[in-house]
Amino acid sequence: MSDERRDIGGFIREQRTLAELSVRRLADLAGVSNPYLSQIERGLRKPSAEILQQLAKALQVSAETMFIQAGILDEESVGPTPTLEAAIRSAPELNEEQRKALLGVYRSFVGTLPSEAADGGDAELEAGEGADDGAAEDDPAQDSPAEDSPADGGVETTSS
Repeated sequence: MSDERRDIGGFIREQRTLAELSVRRLADLAGVSNPYLSQIERGLRKPSAEILQQLAKALQVSAETMFIQAGILDEESVGPTPTLEAAIRSAPELNEEQRKALLGVYRSFVGTLPSEAADGGDAELEAGEGADDGAAEDDPAQDSPAEDSPADGGVETTSS
């Protein structure tokens, strides 16, 4: 039991540090006292599921992740965690151009190419409307040509 409390406390401390939050700020955001949060982080207290949920929300991590770290949920019982790429592809608030841009940025950080993607779900993006050779991805000027909306109040400044 002590190992579990240290695991969840260490995890919370790590997430707080990554979020650049002080103990006081996280305690305020989660609605718990500073001393109580400090005791959780040091493994002296075991937080309830409700407190874990409040901390998860304040840290912007899923409650499911927090419950797994605390040993409340078994990782196998939860099912597979969707990849970030799958989440980007399925986000209804994004259009195709935004999806392509986010996937491109993500892959530039992790060093994967579309052909190396684990789940191979890029076919739907590449086969969709407006698919091209990728040049538009690299040149934002192609997405908003100057002749459509000149920045100088409607006066075009093209040289002859």
